[in-house]
Amino acid sequence: MLAEFQERYGQPDEVVYHTVEALPQAELLKADAIFDFWLDSLPERMLQYQRLDSLMLFCNVPKLCLAELQYRYGRPSCSLAGFNGLPGFVNRPLLELSLLDQNDLPRLQSICSALGADFRLVQDRVGMVTPRVVCQIINEAYFTVQEGTATREDIDLGMQLGTNYPMGPFAWCNKIGVKHVFELLQAVLLDTGDERYRICPLLKREYLLQEASERAAM
Repeated sequence: MLAEFQERYGQPDEVVYHTVEALPQAELLKADAIFDFWLDSLPERMLQYQRLDSLMLFCNVPKLCLAELQYRYGRPSCSLAGFNGLPGFVNRPLLELSLLDQNDLPRLQSICSALGADFRLVQDRVGMVTPRVVCQIINEAYFTVQEGTATREDIDLGMQLGTNYPMGPFAWCNKIGVKHVFELLQAVLLDTGDERYRICPLLKREYLLQEASERAAM
């Protein structure tokens, strides 16, 4: 995900990349903006941003929403924007962003302009927009395979030729990762109660087997 960000926005002098879980305090204090990719798996990292008034924090939390972060960890003094940092979604022409407070829009516009980043605001909702739609399509494709109606290869090819999509749902799933697809659908189903997001048993099985394999390798 970080590699996608670097590919999209380069590495100007103003941008410092960190891959550590806890940012150095000196870097926190002097930063105008931080894109935190770790928040997706470690939302408790919000606690380190509590008293940084001048900061705009971009939170990679497509499986949560900014309101829930505030509910869990309190309202930080910095400005909060949500972004979709899932694999395959970063190096795109538009950033998909949400805001906790609409009064932060001018500041958001200024930072994105400095980055050379075009963006579109979406509602502060679990799943945002694009991840929710793409993962729903992937889930439906899994149901089709489970029923024996078509193969994965046929579905991918049909989506590309029939709808002019850049890739089919299983190619998308490989790019995003089964873990992220499963967890996002699970979060959206919990948030909405909408049966459209009920996870296909085949997708769940692949997720569980992958998780078990990773745990065994530890």
